[in-house]
Amino acid sequence: LPMAFRDLNARRHIGLQQLSSLASTGRTFLGPMKSHKFIVDEITNQSTLICSAVRLIESLDLTSAVGQLLNETIQAQNKEFKSGMSTLLFLVGAWSNAVVECLQQNIPVPAIVSVMSEGLNSCCERIQCLQIPIHDVKRELCSSRVRPKAFESKTGQVACDGLKNPWDLLCFQRDISATEEVIPINSCSHQGDDCNFNKCLVSPLGGFGSVASVVKAVDDKSSSALSGSGVTASSCITQKLTHSRHFSTLGKSCFSSQQGNFQACLSGPSADLCGCCGLGHLAAALSHGNQTSVKLLQSIDAYQHERGECSGSSQINIAEIVTCCVLGLPEIYSCVSPGFVTLVSPEQATVIKHLADKPLRILLVDGDLREQYRHLGFNRPHNIRTILEHPNPQGGRAGDVWLSRMLDILMSFEVNLVLVKGNVCKNFMERCITRRILVIGCVARDVLCAFGAATGAQAVTYLSQLNASCIGNGAWAELWKASDGRAVDLGELVPARISAGRIPLLTAVLTTALPAKAQLLEDQFWALLYRLHQALKDGKVFPGGGAVELLCLVHIQALAEQPGRPGNDKAVRELPSPWLAEYKSIVLQALASGWKQYLSVVLCNTAKATSELEAGASVDHQLQKAAACASPSAYILEEFRRGGVLRGGSDPFPDQVTDLKVCDNVAAKTEAWRRALDLVLLVLQTDAEIITGPRRNQILNSPVSREFMFL
Repeated sequence: LPMAFRDLNARRHIGLQQLSSLASTGRTFLGPMKSHKFIVDEITNQSTLICSAVRLIESLDLTSAVGQLLNETIQAQNKEFKSGMSTLLFLVGAWSNAVVECLQQNIPVPAIVSVMSEGLNSCCERIQCLQIPIHDVKRELCSSRVRPKAFESKTGQVACDGLKNPWDLLCFQRDISATEEVIPINSCSHQGDDCNFNKCLVSPLGGFGSVASVVKAVDDKSSSALSGSGVTASSCITQKLTHSRHFSTLGKSCFSSQQGNFQACLSGPSADLCGCCGLGHLAAALSHGNQTSVKLLQSIDAYQHERGECSGSSQINIAEIVTCCVLGLPEIYSCVSPGFVTLVSPEQATVIKHLADKPLRILLVDGDLREQYRHLGFNRPHNIRTILEHPNPQGGRAGDVWLSRMLDILMSFEVNLVLVKGNVCKNFMERCITRRILVIGCVARDVLCAFGAATGAQAVTYLSQLNASCIGNGAWAELWKASDGRAVDLGELVPARISAGRIPLLTAVLTTALPAKAQLLEDQFWALLYRLHQALKDGKVFPGGGAVELLCLVHIQALAEQPGRPGNDKAVRELPSPWLAEYKSIVLQALASGWKQYLSVVLCNTAKATSELEAGASVDHQLQKAAACASPSAYILEEFRRGGVLRGGSDPFPDQVTDLKVCDNVAAKTEAWRRALDLVLLVLQTDAEIITGPRRNQILNSPVSREFMFL
């Protein structure tokens, strides 16, 4: 085969330039105020709204080797954490540019690889002191917005004088806040006067942007523990300010059998004024501005917490959660419904109306419901070619015998609800509709397991395996209704709700009037759900808003000033000694430039800086202030408690203490850093691109033909 060879490891390294170009498309995805992008299909002319690196990479034409490596890296991050892909994509571009600059200064590749790798490892170890345990998160996020003046005036001195461990500072502040007598009026007294409520109601239509009415029972002295934290309500200092979307939290759950939507009300001592019941504040801190998904997760947490009180579990069970996008309704109608909500055709909706208020016999099929389907691992006989499996001597359409036989099996067992994991034969679906049998295809395995546990049904691979013990009982179906009680009939597809007994399954119904936005809403919901799940799994979170990256910059600056050899690799040790100190400083600054650009872009995207130049100056200013302290980590944590490490020069209220704090996942963030740097260094160490196949003429006629040597 004809082949072409291109040298990559020049000073302007082509592979790194390709990485930088691909990564530059995702700059606007950083920060809580992301800019959306339209992806237009040239074939169908349909457009989709995206706001994630995964959807962006899936939409790009990644025919180059570097593009395929980038896609694999982002997909691996998405598969494991479902978050951190935008950070990974940006740092790939930033560090690619930084490495190219190192190459232009004639720094050897082994030195770049060794110094950057060890610098990142050192930073990952240094930032461990910023981790906040989950059981302390509520105490941090619910901390008082009015703090003792005596402590405020000594914050800088304490941070620089004696408290080397940043947690000493936080614990010291907690102790003062707990015993201070300046703010006893609107707070939960340390003497036992807990914040409790008699009756609170969250309207399903007012959960997004409106405020729930809060009524406090004056004589209610009961106390209770906050779910998932072990912290009593008396330890949470709150105020009477209720006109905020962050104070609407769901507590005890109650359900409407007519609407089928999960309604939640705050009642008794299980709620508190600051809204930290359940995982509300933690979800808000991890939401990065996505308030709609926070409300849905609060509903899910309240329902799962009520079910898991006996077992004592405080985890979010992702296997019990599914989503369904309903087009044509405003987003304010988004809610959580018990059971399985899915979209069906108008013909299937007619069957559901006939089956309403009737107990259904349910069948679960673990595979496709087609005549040609064979299970995974099925081996056909060798040296035999199958022409027709079921010959029909009487004539007729092919497959009619199979359709009649399968339908007879369902009728003989009086099955009227079939959930299929895979695809369903269109002709079989039509025949079932005429017999008033509801068949739902493309159902997730977790949904099948949930219905199996609730109804006693056992999944089968083929209908020919069906027997009486495989049939489940107690299921029911109805058309899904909006929160105001009206049924939704949007023409092409109709939302339907299928449930059974005390099935633990929950469906997050995401409504939108814009079809192009449906995928975006679903991606945002799952991203927050997995961030919350990962935080509970790790048992700790990082302070967000640039706190971790700023500490890395401080640490890199300290490493660059330390004498010593930059790496332990044999190739690095063989380099001339006079060059090592110069290499170390330049390469470490290149590593730091990635995080500095990251913080600058976040400031610009959040409108806290008018330009990257102003944002860079703000980052440098905070870097100098943190480096001047004896304990930079303590200074950074204190700034985080005040509302954010980087507030920018264009912030209208730079000294104001804000209530909403941002947190990041520990494992997802550090792994995104490692994957980004590993990819850049892998491409850096690639010295050639060899193309095989019948592309000789195409390459010869391309503008880059001069870069290739044909073999």
